[in-house]
Amino acid sequence: MARVVVQFTCSECGATTGRWLGKCPGCGAFGTLVEELQGRDGLPERSAPRAPERLGDVRVEEAARLSTGVPELDRVLGGGLVPASLVLLGGEPGVGKSTLLLTALGAVARSGRRALLVTGEESVAQVRLRAERLGGADDVAILAETELDAVCATIEREAPGVCVIDSVQTLYASELGSAPGSVAQVREAAARLLRVAKRSGVATVLVGHVTKDGAVAGPRVLEHLVDCVLQFEGDRYHAHRILRAAKNRFGSTNELGVFEMTAAGLVGVPDPSTLFGRTRAGEVGAAVAVALEGTRPILLEVQALVSRTDLAMPRRVGTGVDPKRLAMIVAVLGRHAGVPLGTADVFVNVAGGVRIDEPGADLAVALAIASAARAAPLREGIAAFGELGLTGRLRTAAQAERRLEECAKLGLTVVVAPDGTRGGQGTPRVVGVETLRQALQASLETARSHDEGGENAVPTTRRVAPDGR
Repeated sequence: MARVVVQFTCSECGATTGRWLGKCPGCGAFGTLVEELQGRDGLPERSAPRAPERLGDVRVEEAARLSTGVPELDRVLGGGLVPASLVLLGGEPGVGKSTLLLTALGAVARSGRRALLVTGEESVAQVRLRAERLGGADDVAILAETELDAVCATIEREAPGVCVIDSVQTLYASELGSAPGSVAQVREAAARLLRVAKRSGVATVLVGHVTKDGAVAGPRVLEHLVDCVLQFEGDRYHAHRILRAAKNRFGSTNELGVFEMTAAGLVGVPDPSTLFGRTRAGEVGAAVAVALEGTRPILLEVQALVSRTDLAMPRRVGTGVDPKRLAMIVAVLGRHAGVPLGTADVFVNVAGGVRIDEPGADLAVALAIASAARAAPLREGIAAFGELGLTGRLRTAAQAERRLEECAKLGLTVVVAPDGTRGGQGTPRVVGVETLRQALQASLETARSHDEGGENAVPTTRRVAPDGR
């Protein structure tokens, strides 16, 4: 007979222990061990050994991907859903996860494939109201169920092409004593759905809740089980959403999908550069960065504000940029470019809520800060890209030709880039610079006086160090 075993499981990493501890022995988090009841049978029977195969003799058949009907979603997935794959989609509440997936299911159903939506958070009538607003989802099959055995049995019987589980935290297995959403329940649901997906060939998408840190709620083993982990980012009070892949076994994790929330649902933005990369001529503290997200170049407006401060520790606040990299750029500007920022607060923002992760946007961030500090706008029709080093020298960025082609589409005429960058026919003129100081000289207009810049402007004079810099 099975007997009940009391275990304590970490809600962060999934590590288990036989007694309660204040600190998790796996990840070191405090107060994350929760009590769970688990059934344990006697020792299992020994299985018969199986003969392994030679890897070179394995036949690989390329499975045709299933298009979701949403081009931006297909781009992030690597071309569409792979049959028998398990995809995890996470995001803040209200960001649009259910709306996006219902739109995709409607497109799959219209293409002739069967689409199934398993909802555990909403009633069938609530989903119907959303479907009427979106339109085109009448052929989607829907099941309101939270019992894991019933869900798995329905998926195997119906055998849809695509199945969406909204959400995995609502499913529960009756043999486990813990509540739905606990570590044991989420882990069991993901493992069982994985087996069903592989056995039935159903492309399954799991909707996951996120914690206050932005990570998918539940044990980290959940992210290791699935084939693809997608993160849906954005503020519910803004119109634009960003879709990224944190893990993808069948494609790149560097692709970026941009959506706009409208009255008719989420609409893909095929050309985000026209949306995020336009600046006003003569505006102080604004620069156009040519970033690269996977294979997609995108123009982004970087805004900076430099203001005098009376604080002992000036603030370095970045929205959409890495705070540590922002502090490094500020230090290089003061040491190698003659822009003193030791007594000023520096605020940097990437317009549109986009986050820049690649170092190729360092030069544009530095130009925006220098423009705000010197109260001098950048020359009209100019963009910049390049990685900034601690010595003040610039390093070349990857796929420079694709970045230049994107600048030409938006009508930019001059691009400031590291020395050695070559453009092709029809691309903007490239101004090659070797150091950050040369980039400032080539990009900034003549600085206005301190009085014209306002009382919070930072003077452009600088102290001369003993080494003459």
